[in-house]
Amino acid sequence: MTENDKHLIKSVTGAITGFQRDILIITADVPGGRPILRTIGLVRGNSVRARHVGLDILAVLRNMVGGEVREYTKLMAESREHALDRMCEQAAGLGANAVVGLRLTTSMIMGGAAELLAYGTAVVVGESQGE
Repeated sequence: MTENDKHLIKSVTGAITGFQRDILIITADVPGGRPILRTIGLVRGNSVRARHVGLDILAVLRNMVGGEVREYTKLMAESREHALDRMCEQAAGLGANAVVGLRLTTSMIMGGAAELLAYGTAVVVGESQGE
């Protein structure tokens, strides 16, 4: 990404964790109103997290009375943000200023540990059309 491209991207902050990344991330395959100037290719980032015994005890107690298990919600949100940050770092390293077609997936690695994978297509987008 050149200095001229930096004005195209606004910093995006993770709602829960406060992570910041200076790259456009969208789930759509085409960024509305912005032309794709160059397709770079697949980028990905992952995070593997294991449960904590202390959190398991809190989760069991919360399960008995019902309600959201906030400790696990926070753990998964942080894992998602780490995976997105790693994906964006790879995309920026390849010269992209956007990732389109973002997908997130999870899988169990072993009992008590899960992987969260973020992947998409790294691209270079131009300025919004019509400006």
